[in-house]
Amino acid sequence: MHYANDRRLSDDQIELFGSWVEDGMPEGKSSKKPKVPEYPSGWYLGKPDLVIKMKGKFEVPAEGRDIYRSFVFPLQLPEDKWVKAVELRPKAKSAVHHALFFIDSNGAARKMDGRDGKAGISGMGFLRQGGGITDPASAFGGGNGGLGGHVPGATPAKLPGDLAMFLPRGSDVVMQTHFHPSGKKEVEEAELALYFAEEAPEVNLVPIQIPPFFGATKGINIPAGEERYTVEDSITLPVPVRAVSVGGHAHYICKSMSMSATLPDGKMITLMSIDDWDLDWQDRYQFEKPLDLPAGTVLKTRLVYDNSASNPENPNSPPRRITWGQESDDEMGSVTLIVVPENNGKIQAIKDAQRAQLITSAAEAIQKASRSFLNVNNYDENGDGLIQYNEVPGRMRSRIFGRFDKDGDKTLDKIEQTEVQKYLDSMLGGFRRR
Repeated sequence: MHYANDRRLSDDQIELFGSWVEDGMPEGKSSKKPKVPEYPSGWYLGKPDLVIKMKGKFEVPAEGRDIYRSFVFPLQLPEDKWVKAVELRPKAKSAVHHALFFIDSNGAARKMDGRDGKAGISGMGFLRQGGGITDPASAFGGGNGGLGGHVPGATPAKLPGDLAMFLPRGSDVVMQTHFHPSGKKEVEEAELALYFAEEAPEVNLVPIQIPPFFGATKGINIPAGEERYTVEDSITLPVPVRAVSVGGHAHYICKSMSMSATLPDGKMITLMSIDDWDLDWQDRYQFEKPLDLPAGTVLKTRLVYDNSASNPENPNSPPRRITWGQESDDEMGSVTLIVVPENNGKIQAIKDAQRAQLITSAAEAIQKASRSFLNVNNYDENGDGLIQYNEVPGRMRSRIFGRFDKDGDKTLDKIEQTEVQKYLDSMLGGFRRR
């Protein structure tokens, strides 16, 4: 597969570098030295049509847990716009894990901003509390309701042809940010550059994320020492589409990820294959030529995780069980394909297929959860009959120990475990009712 923004070296280039190193790395002819790239505007994509600045400043501490916070970029343009690209210039560069850009069309974010005395909105609650978007894939892929995202290592790029992202008049942009403290105190005061299209596209972009919600429905639960924990999911296209770009997201212990398309005639096309995933080198890959995929095409993703001590990227030493979650040392994972249907009238069919896939995946996740992290007996990894604080999945520790560790010793005895199981059973019942 060929990408318009491919940065890989060819085999010949790699061999040339190897020969150069073996020869002692001699300096070449100065007359052939290439010019250093210049960015007169200070932006990779050139002079923006508009630069907006986040409201206020936010201090990121040197140490501590990951921080999730949403920031308002006041905009409220008097007319609708279509956006070809966005480029973020963060100030707290070392601490930014990733950022997603959402569109707030009703001013909800402005009302929520600063309620706790700090710039922005605490947590990731804007999507729920603001009555806005509920599917993060819409921002990650630049689909309806979002303007894409920013991840370390990614190269900003304009959408090809007449494709663009809709920015309705009167809207603000909300940047949902994940900070991972870098060891030094930093202050975020980001700027966002917007590049506009001259006219609206004929057809809108649609993100197809597999698994949905970054794998939340797959019940990711990776035992310590597991070297090849695999997550797979698929969806069948209900209508013909043209694929524009593809990209993935996961955390530290993901080792590989791929997406393939199997056509109705049985031909299989590899859309993306990353053999050595690196959290710090995420990107979206625009196909050199948009790829036509007929109705009935099966899109399949596969992600492999290595939670062993031999994985140098493992954030835990010794390894511990890792489950799905939003913290950097939790895990998640999905691949998002951006497509364009033949016309906007066929977008709903794609959404219906995604909804059906989500319902099926959620039902499977409930059954899996009842056998794994919603069963208190599975927390006892060392088999001593007690549940230590670090044996409970990260996203549930404070909730469980805050409610049920009556003596505050960071250990759950048999009586406390019984109460925890009742609580977990109630959670499972709530999922079933949904």
